[in-house]
Amino acid sequence: MDSKDTIEKFEGSIIQHGKYNDRIYLIKLASEASSSTPLKLIQLAKHNNYSKIFAKVPEHQSDIFFAAGFEEEARIPGFYDGKTTAIFMALYLNVKRAEELEAGKMDEILKLALDKQDDNCRSDLNSDFTLRICQEDDAEVMANIYRKIFPSYPFPIYDSSYIVETMRSHVDYFGIEADGQLIAISSAEMDMQSSNAEMTDFATLPEWRGNGFGQFLLARMEQEMKIKNIKTTYTIARAMSIGMNVTFSKAGYQFGGRLKNNTNISGQIESMNVWHKKVIG
Repeated sequence: MDSKDTIEKFEGSIIQHGKYNDRIYLIKLASEASSSTPLKLIQLAKHNNYSKIFAKVPEHQSDIFFAAGFEEEARIPGFYDGKTTAIFMALYLNVKRAEELEAGKMDEILKLALDKQDDNCRSDLNSDFTLRICQEDDAEVMANIYRKIFPSYPFPIYDSSYIVETMRSHVDYFGIEADGQLIAISSAEMDMQSSNAEMTDFATLPEWRGNGFGQFLLARMEQEMKIKNIKTTYTIARAMSIGMNVTFSKAGYQFGGRLKNNTNISGQIESMNVWHKKVIG
């Protein structure tokens, strides 16, 4: 079940790559990256027969990627320290990877979400439930929830040791309990150096869906991120998920673009919508 993709240094940058997502994901571009970096990524992709390269780069470093044939799929203003825009770029080495068979349905879901922009969110969680920050001894229960909800996932959240490891380094996990049992969880993956956080890993057990837990978790996560001086929050949500896209739109997030056939999640490669919000400044 775990992701087999590896994270490693590449020309001073950080990449994740492998057949699980059938792609290279440029997570963090080296500040001194040269014009050869995109070309070497293409060489690596061809060598491994990957069908997509997905790159997240500061706008002022995007020219070398455009010159190498990459295209913009999404952007987040203020991604780096609340000032510099991040551009999410793609290059397809297989034309079929760029074809979205359900593009019309995804457009409908996006329109539905945008129509609910800034709708009033319920702010008070029913007293039957408790919302709290998760601790290391929750990790096994959390991993079990993720196993139940996601047939596949781009990172190994099914592994309790991975959850503990990330909890100790750069991820805050949040949960909602009923009768002392976790029933919904989420995480905020923080990049303190760049003052941004990805609001992600939302999962609610099937029997508890429909209670709007996502919006309660998101509101609490934003509060915590402000305390930690995080300036920009964002998510990369499944384009086919009505619930998650509506949750972020309602909470005042702006749509930043769609990443075509980007991520192995819920059992298949899916397109993902980027949403972003400036929470400080």
